[in-house]
Amino acid sequence: MKQAQDDMDSDASSFALTLITTRQTILPKRLFAPGPSADQVRAMFLAAAAAPDHRTVLPWRFVLVPTTARAALAEVFAQALIERDPDAAAQQVEQAREKAFRAPFLALAIARLGPCEPDVEPLERMVSLGAAIQNLLLMAHSMGFGSSLTSGLAMRSQALRQLFGLVDGEQAVCCVNVGTADRRKPTRLRPDPGTFVSSL
Repeated sequence: MKQAQDDMDSDASSFALTLITTRQTILPKRLFAPGPSADQVRAMFLAAAAAPDHRTVLPWRFVLVPTTARAALAEVFAQALIERDPDAAAQQVEQAREKAFRAPFLALAIARLGPCEPDVEPLERMVSLGAAIQNLLLMAHSMGFGSSLTSGLAMRSQALRQLFGLVDGEQAVCCVNVGTADRRKPTRLRPDPGTFVSSL
C-alpha cells in the first residue's frame, strides 16, 4: 500500500511540475473561441481561491468582462489613450479599442490595498493576488487553454475605475485573458535555480 501511495505522490508531483513549467504566455491576439465554459470558469476561480491569503482578508477580486460589456471597455481604453496623448492618431485609438475584443475570456484583476482588519501589509496582499492569478492561469493551462496577462497605463485611468466600480484602496492590476491558442511558441528556457537561490 505504501509503495502504491508513493507512486501516486510521485505521479502527482511530476504532473504538477510539467504543468507549471510548460505554461506560457499567449498574447490575446492569438487567443480565440472557444473559451472556457461556465463550469471551467468556476474551476479557474476555485483554483484562485486556494491562493495563500494571510489572515484570510481576501485582498483581491476579479471582474468578468462578458462580450456584452466589451464595447464599454473599448471606449475606456480609447479614452485612456487620448488622455495620455491628445495627439494620438485615429489608428492608434482604434488599436486601443481593439484590445477589448480579443480573448474570449477576459477578467480584470483588482488588488484591495486599503485599510483592513486585521492589518496586512500591502506587499503581502499583492503576493496573494499574484498567487491567485497564477493558480487561475495554471488551471486554464491544465484545460488546454492559452492565457496571458495584459496591463498598461489604462489600469490607472479614472474611466476604468468608474467602469469597474473601484473604490478607495482598490487598484486595477491587469487583465487576465484566456482562450484557445492558434499556435504556441517553443518552450522557453527557464532560469536554473542556481541563478536565483542562495543559502545563509
